[in-house]
Order: sequence, then C-alpha cells, then structure tokens
Amino acid sequence: MSGLIPSFRSTLLTGPALALAFGLGLGLAPASQVLAFDAPESFADLAEKFSPAVVNITTSAMVAGPADGMPMVPEGSPFEDLFKDFNAPDGGMHREGALGSGFIVSADGYIVTNNHVIEGADEIEIELFSGEKLKAKLVGTDLKTDVALLKVESDKPLAFVSFGNSDLMRVGDWVVAMGNPLGQGFSVSAGIVSARGRELNPGAYDDFIQTDAAINQGNSGGPLFNMDGQVIGLNTAILSQSGGSIGIGFSMSSNVVSKVVDQLKQFGETRRGWLGVRIQDVTPDVAEAMGLADAKGALVTDVPDGPAKDAGILAGDVITSFSGQEIKDADDLTRRVADAPVGEAVPVVLLRAGKSETIQVSLGRREEAEAETMPASATAPEAPTEMDLLGMTLSPLNDELRTRLGLDASAEGLVVIGVDQASEAFTKGLAEGDVITEAGQAQIAGLQDLQDRIQGAKDAGRKSILLLVRRGGDPRFVALSIE
Repeated sequence: MSGLIPSFRSTLLTGPALALAFGLGLGLAPASQVLAFDAPESFADLAEKFSPAVVNITTSAMVAGPADGMPMVPEGSPFEDLFKDFNAPDGGMHREGALGSGFIVSADGYIVTNNHVIEGADEIEIELFSGEKLKAKLVGTDLKTDVALLKVESDKPLAFVSFGNSDLMRVGDWVVAMGNPLGQGFSVSAGIVSARGRELNPGAYDDFIQTDAAINQGNSGGPLFNMDGQVIGLNTAILSQSGGSIGIGFSMSSNVVSKVVDQLKQFGETRRGWLGVRIQDVTPDVAEAMGLADAKGALVTDVPDGPAKDAGILAGDVITSFSGQEIKDADDLTRRVADAPVGEAVPVVLLRAGKSETIQVSLGRREEAEAETMPASATAPEAPTEMDLLGMTLSPLNDELRTRLGLDASAEGLVVIGVDQASEAFTKGLAEGDVITEAGQAQIAGLQDLQDRIQGAKDAGRKSILLLVRRGGDPRFVALSIE
C-alpha cells in the first residue's frame, strides 16, 4: 500500500486511493479530515553538506596484561566501541587501540566526542572526511555527561556544524546519525525520535534522545542531526544484547552537551552551580499529605552547610521556581542550578507552610561540594521498647542506638526495627535501620509523638502523613496512608 503516498511527499488520500483504503478496513477519516504530512524524499543533500564536519577518531594507549580484547574504557561505560588488539605476551605491556566518531564545532578545530571514546588514551588521531589525518589534544572531559572536547591544528579553516535546540525535537521527528560504525568508515543512517528525556544511569544530568536511526559500535561520539543540519544529540549508547543495532539508540541532548562544551572550552573543566540541598520529587501522595494543590516542584529533604542554608531554605520547603523558571521536579531543578553561573545570586521561589516565599541564593560550585563524603548507613540493633505503627516496628532512639547508628548525641527520632513486607511502608522502600525524625513536618522524639501526628492528620482530613526518613545521613520524605 506504499503506493498510496507516492515519493513520501506531502499528499492527501483522495479519489480511488481513498476508497481503496476504506475498502481495506484502514479506518481512515473523511478526505476533509485527512492531514497532509511532510517527509524527505532523500537525505542526500543533508549528508553531502554536513558530512565534512564529521570525523573518525582513533586512539591508542599502552596497557598492562594480555591483548585479550577487553575494552579500553571504564567498566560499565554506557557504550563500548570497536577495539583492535595488538599482540603481546601475557602480563606484558602492549598497545591497544579504539575507534570512535566525533564532529567539528568550530573552524579552528574544536571537536566533540564521548569521553569513553578517548578515556585513557595517550595518542588521539583524527581522520577528516577528506582522509587527512591530524593529531588531536584533549582539552577537557566531563564524566557525568560522557562528553570530551578535543582540539586539532590545521593550516586551513575546517568545516564545522552548529548545535540546535534539542528541546524543540518531538517524538516522530526525522533525525540523521553520522559516524564510523564498526570501523567501516563514514556512514549515514536515518530514523525518527523515538522518545525524549530518557535516563540511562540514571544521572542527574541525563537527558537522552532515543532514536531508531541505526547506531552501532564506533558511532559513539558522532552527531545526531535534525533536518536543518543542526546537531541535536551526541550519539552515546545503544541497547542491545548482541552488540549490534536493534533500533534503540541514545543521544545526549544538545542542550546538555553544548553547555558542557562551552565550559570545557573556556575552563578546561565544568563549573556547575550548586544550591546545597537534597531534594526529591513531589509525588501525588506527598502533595496530598502536605496539602499542596499540584504534585510538582522539588521537595527539600535536607539542607547541609552551604548556599541554601545560608539563605534560609529549610527542609520541607517545596521549590517551585528557580531564577524565574518553573520547576517541574527534582531533576529539573538539578539541571537548572547546574546551568547557572557559579557565584550568581538567583531568586528561589518556595512553598513553606502553604505560603509562597522568595529567597535570594548565591550559588556555590558543585564540583567543590561533591568532594564531601557522606556517613555510611548502619543497621539498627534490637531496642528495649517498640511499637507497630504504619506497617513498621519502631523504637525510640537511645544512647546505645545513637552510637551504633553513628548519630549525634542530640539526635531524636524513631528507629525502624522491622517492616511488614505486605505494608505500604515496605513497598515505598522503608527498611530496618531507617530513622524517622519528622512526621507531618514536625519533629518527633518518641512513639507518642508519632501517634499524635497521625491523629492530627486524621483530624485535619488527611489521607496520608508525611515522614522524614534518614538513612545513613541521606534524608527523604515518604508519604504513608493513615486511612
């Protein structure tokens, strides 16, 4: 039935063709309601115009051990490229090489690729579309987004491509992938955007475009183009049991990559903004327990020393806007804060006790803050007193428990001794050793405190109660039903 839409051009099904379609039971709407659509007759013009900016990347490094075909990338890398082995005696030093792709983003030779393509390499060689080969140096990398920036020197301006706005891409839009699959040299594949906003790690900055355009080993670091020839994705990973393309590929969105590239070019490293809060999504049950009209924003679970604490942000606040932009969820806030300049004072709008407040916060630098370590979690021992509430067996903190859990002498709350596996608490991840420090956004020290908070929530017509649960220094809010 492909003949119903000749040459993939804009068309309407009318006349005999429309009648034939109805006759086959395709359930088409009347001719007046059938929408025209555009599809490219060919991708040749796009490929011809922009392929000179796509490069092949060859790396090599001296490594220890036998040349047994193991990848020269960190274990667990999201995408392993094709590797060539150089024979060496077992246990000796040998040179290992890898192949990947990249694309030129400036006439003076800046090249974007994946970090895992060049990880550990002591030699990086770029092959231009013309066949010319140039040595490249590493400018900087970002492990969190798997982005690397290279630089080559050339006696003439190089063809380059520009980043587009990945946020404008819709599911179903045409895309074209270019690169060096399986070491076969320059190659083009086409497909559509299959999904948006995919997370692989998951990571705080993950924003992958899923595509069915064929991406194989060796395509890592290559560009994903829209129909205007703008790069809207960095080809990074595939989902496959065989190692070959099955039509599920992932490209890091250009709106993430371009910001990283700008910082690597300017500083040789990333410099992300840091607000200094631990946050979680506002789920419908959490919103109900807090009396919020909408389940959106980022719920603050803890405020360690840092910019947010200095500005007066508190645990239990719901951040709804950052620097004039509405916050949808925790990941949205994380990305917007990261994109903000270090040291910049920004307005943060939050809900506290049902009222909206605006607080000015001067951002710190995330890379410096992440050097801090968190205390390890511990398992709570059996306590002398306990009570079953909300599907959990709970015991008040005492000096012995505080010591064994590594808590401050002033710490108050209830320790989870056990969890009924048939309970909502178990389903929502509460476990032995957790410490409940707040209920209904009020501190609790004993079992009676929790009972009083539960009764207070019932009297207020609530269906659930919000608990602040700490596990090894990592806090989160959990809403449990009280009906």
